[in-house]
Amino acid sequence: MPVHIFYGSSTGTAEGAANSMVEVFEKQGDVEVHDMMDAEIDALVPGDFHVFVCATYGEGELPAGAEYFFQTLDDEAPDLTGLRFAVFGLGDKIYEETYNQGGKLISKHLEDLGAERIGERAEHDNSGDEDPDETAVEWAQGILPLI
Repeated sequence: MPVHIFYGSSTGTAEGAANSMVEVFEKQGDVEVHDMMDAEIDALVPGDFHVFVCATYGEGELPAGAEYFFQTLDDEAPDLTGLRFAVFGLGDKIYEETYNQGGKLISKHLEDLGAERIGERAEHDNSGDEDPDETAVEWAQGILPLI
């Protein structure tokens, strides 16, 4: 089954985490990595599996590229019934009220359109000691059997 990894990043951390997952998901099949800044919503294929890796920007918003992608998704409001996805969010716990809000927003957008989230939504803390790329690989290994 093909896997599409979409990332939304402001500083490159989400992009790095997304790229670190490729080798894990290649065990499932072909993998395509999409920067949400350039991605088309036509890349959301119900028969494929989708992974969203996203930072939280500003006061709990999506990064600019991800914001545009999800605004387009909301405007077109396609029926995403049958689409399965997982979310790896990045945030900073020092911002308690908005911690990992980007990942939460993505999950809500997709579920509101009928998509089904698989597994637990990851919440990486960028202010912690864990490397986001290593954490992303470990999380992806846990998601792989659920696909």
